[in-house]
Amino acid sequence: MKKFLYVIGLFTLICWGCNSQTNEAGNSNSERTAPNIVLIMADDLGYNDLGCYGSVSIKTPNIDRLAASGFRFTDYHSNGAVCSPTRASLLTGLYPQEAGVEGVITAKSHREKGMSLDKFTLAEYLKESGYSTAIFGKWHLGYKPEFGPNAQGFDQFVGFVSGNVDYFSHIDQEGYEDWWNNQNLINEAGYLTDLITDKALEHLDEIRPDKPFFLYLAHGAPHSPYQGPNDKADRTVGGDFPIQGSRKDKEVAYQEMVESLDENVGRIMEYLEKNGLSENTIVIFCSDNGASRTVGSNAPHRGYKGQLYEGGHRVPAIFYWKDRIPQNVYEKLVLSMDLFPTIAGLLGLEVPVDLSGKNLAGIFDDTKPITLEEDRVVFWRFGNQVAVRKGTWKLLKIGEISNLYDLSTDFQESTDIKEAYPGIFQELEKSYEDWEAGLTEEIISF
Repeated sequence: MKKFLYVIGLFTLICWGCNSQTNEAGNSNSERTAPNIVLIMADDLGYNDLGCYGSVSIKTPNIDRLAASGFRFTDYHSNGAVCSPTRASLLTGLYPQEAGVEGVITAKSHREKGMSLDKFTLAEYLKESGYSTAIFGKWHLGYKPEFGPNAQGFDQFVGFVSGNVDYFSHIDQEGYEDWWNNQNLINEAGYLTDLITDKALEHLDEIRPDKPFFLYLAHGAPHSPYQGPNDKADRTVGGDFPIQGSRKDKEVAYQEMVESLDENVGRIMEYLEKNGLSENTIVIFCSDNGASRTVGSNAPHRGYKGQLYEGGHRVPAIFYWKDRIPQNVYEKLVLSMDLFPTIAGLLGLEVPVDLSGKNLAGIFDDTKPITLEEDRVVFWRFGNQVAVRKGTWKLLKIGEISNLYDLSTDFQESTDIKEAYPGIFQELEKSYEDWEAGLTEEIISF
């Protein structure tokens, strides 16, 4: 049975104002309803793969504009080093282990499993607050409809439930068709990145103009298979196909995919501006983990997807709210699980008390400084790897080997300094032991 923390009345939305006008598209201007939320998540996007994060080869003018006008994070982390755990944390405000999803829910071995339905999600929270809720794109938290988005608070879902699909045929890595409209498997043509945006914009045209919306665009790009907009399908139902796609120039394909993603971010921003929604819409952009070992760049950090070195989980993130969130570069620690409580804080709603994520809404307001980042201790666990962060200190355990790094001087995590700082090392080890001992959720076996 779904565990509801509380019920939020629709009257909470009234305080945002009662003056409104309707634009040409029929959408209500910003003053009538509570702020809309647009959450755009890239998949396997490297830290260094956007212009605003240092890329010189990949052109991302739309995301760069978002960063130039918004709040860009340099120490933002996915809660997982792979897809499913981060998505669970983002939606629940919990550590992956608390949500019961520590590893990848695979198409081959976990088709009967999914994130527990007793977790209260961001979508449910916003739905109870009077929002329409929709996800377009990748779910990856359960294959059966009973574990799908409609069971976790989303009114509308169009997309795929597996870890990746062919960008044209929408067939998953096991050869199954995987394109859904709510709980119905459908056949729909289109390049994946474009199609996700098409469906999102169609949805915005159809929903009630007097009701705030939560729009979650969970893109597949630039996750494999590596296929650009001008390629053709590689996968067929039940067929034998290269999992990562047939192109030999995978780095070039990856660049095309990121640039297509950027174009589609631009389409969303253009729609918001054209329809008078920019001033009343919070836009969040992030990635679910770092770039893979195959393609992409996590520079200047060491490691890649699947690892708990920084490259596996330090990712791009941007907040934008026209004329409300100031332009800034924020250099302190933030995680995926902070999005749920921070969104609640930005909306002025009551923040659930039993979340592990923190309400960081105060960082956007210079008149309300917050200080919790400096002494915050956070954890990652994946396979035989453990990581603990406090400030710039990082404990990294891989199997039986434990090292201590100071990330302020050692982005590459190359110099173990536990002998020089035994007190810090022991403190972080003890913090992890206490955290692990407190975990009670049954975790999906991977």
